[in-house]
Amino acid sequence: MTEIYNFHKVSDTLACSGQPTELQLKQLATEQYQVIINLAPHDNKVALPDETASVKALDMDYCHIPVVFDNPQQSELTDFIKLMNQHSNQKTLVHCAANYRASAFTGLYLFTAEKLDETQMQLFIEDVWQPDAVWQQFIDDSLEYLKSH
Repeated sequence: MTEIYNFHKVSDTLACSGQPTELQLKQLATEQYQVIINLAPHDNKVALPDETASVKALDMDYCHIPVVFDNPQQSELTDFIKLMNQHSNQKTLVHCAANYRASAFTGLYLFTAEKLDETQMQLFIEDVWQPDAVWQQFIDDSLEYLKSH
């Protein structure tokens, strides 16, 4: 599935990426993906016309947490971590428009799941992109929040 924009395989059961096309969603279903988590608003410029229907038609679960790129919220990350824990035994793709939101949320999830330490988590995100000031602050604040809960 490396043809999906910024596709990053995390494990045999988890990947994150930019927006998949309709054809790529069909390929994900063929590859036994069971859950698609979209972190981009449905009105972003690369969004599919009706991703919810497309994913459901392929018999996969669709979860949507629309994260406004310039204003990520702790509550969205908390909801995401709950979703990831609910689907931890299912093959999951986390995506957004370009894998910026998705890599940050996935990295923070992997930190809470004790699969990455702080340094590894930051490198995981930076393997995809260099977070701007808003996102680096969100990542730093999220780490502090997650360590205290």
